[in-house]
Amino acid sequence: MDYEVVIGLEVHAQLLTRSKMFCGCSAAYQTALPNSHVCPVCLALPGVLPVANRQAVEYTIMTGLALNCTISEVSKFDRKNYPYPDLMKGYQISQYDMPLCKSGHLEVDVDGAHKRVRINRVHLEEDTAKLFHRVGDDGVRCSLVDVNRSGVPLMEIVSEPDMRSAEEARQYLMKLRNILQNLGVSTGNMEEGSFRCDANVSIRPVGEQKLGSKVEVKNMNSFRAVYRALQFEAERQRKALESGARIVQETRGWVEERGVTVSQRSKEQAHDYRYFPEPDLTPMAVSREWVDGVRAKLPELPDARRDRFVAEYGLPVYDATQLSGDKSMAGYFEAAVAEWSKLRGKASADARVTFAKPIANWMLGEFTRLLNAADVEVGQARLTPSLLVELVDLVDKGTVNQTAAKTILEEAFQTGKSPSALVREKGLTQIGDTNELASICVQVIAASPQAVADYAAGKEQALKFLVGQMMKATKGRANPTVAAALLKEKLDARKA
Repeated sequence: MDYEVVIGLEVHAQLLTRSKMFCGCSAAYQTALPNSHVCPVCLALPGVLPVANRQAVEYTIMTGLALNCTISEVSKFDRKNYPYPDLMKGYQISQYDMPLCKSGHLEVDVDGAHKRVRINRVHLEEDTAKLFHRVGDDGVRCSLVDVNRSGVPLMEIVSEPDMRSAEEARQYLMKLRNILQNLGVSTGNMEEGSFRCDANVSIRPVGEQKLGSKVEVKNMNSFRAVYRALQFEAERQRKALESGARIVQETRGWVEERGVTVSQRSKEQAHDYRYFPEPDLTPMAVSREWVDGVRAKLPELPDARRDRFVAEYGLPVYDATQLSGDKSMAGYFEAAVAEWSKLRGKASADARVTFAKPIANWMLGEFTRLLNAADVEVGQARLTPSLLVELVDLVDKGTVNQTAAKTILEEAFQTGKSPSALVREKGLTQIGDTNELASICVQVIAASPQAVADYAAGKEQALKFLVGQMMKATKGRANPTVAAALLKEKLDARKA
């Protein structure tokens, strides 16, 4: 039997507010000493009262607008009851039946196919404290509680079960994180836990409309982990059904080292949490004026930026998509195009189109490779937009060839030195003079009788080999186009 996988995602994103959700403690807990950002409210001492963080509410409305949601005119907070040791009050202040945002969608592209993923809701709640499990020198196990994270504003974005593959889920998550980062409402850092994902996974026979028993998968802290966990879980369920077993609705954890999901507990239902309205917080009236004010603050989002890059810079859709997804990358690109226009004294739309594609090629190729290898963000790179433009301009003028340019780019990336200075320092100026290359051409032909014979026999690939030999003889400085023309001229003369 053929099965299809059905995936819905629940994403928790910590919001970039200065203070916590219901008290005035600093929300910057990542590098703080344990239990140093605490007060009677987030410690849940008797008699304290919460006060909602207006900025967190506004960030949630902003996210809902970016995700095409309807913003509720009235919303409220609820108590979600569950007895975990990292939950200081014994309940979490969350939202149940009246979330701030509902009925949205997010568009994703997977393998050239367009997909709309519906978003059920975007609601606001508070994060929990953090547990650290330790084993003492005497072998005694204990758990330590750091309350710094307790009460940090947490936004939950719940999709409908519209995804049908691990790749669709990965693309959805990557685009969602890009949107949150563009809005400036969250860092989106999965490794630090500020962007966390739980997945509900089930499978069903192809053509079946009824959903199968869902399994919730947790503990995935990277896009790669999400992809691998979903693939594993779908295959595990398929094998179970084919063997005649029943899929149990449960929560499973992803074990990265082993590449498997393991059972943790039975899956809770909504009634298990015994939701009821939070009595210490009044319902929120969200006026249309407030929503319109938030809407006016929305920055350019990735899809709109992609379309503008195609229209304004003449970029292919693929290039525009890659550059527009990350706000810092997009800003770097536009700064580089502006720098080259200024360098050449041309500010016309046609000039921008001419300059854009070479810059995009270098950014999406060698520059991205160096960023990934060094594990740095584009904003941290020593290679500024003006330095990249300096290099691209040297290539465009024929001062250096592509081979030398890659060497220069790597050193400029590592040191922040001027590409022009590096060219002079290393003597990498391109040799394009036919007289200077002619003698080298003769030497290469004389030293490569087999390649010469292959060319004479009609094997065009031999010419590429000989060009490579000329590049080697000139330490990468020969103009490959001039070198190929010289070689072809001499080889054709020999054949004639």
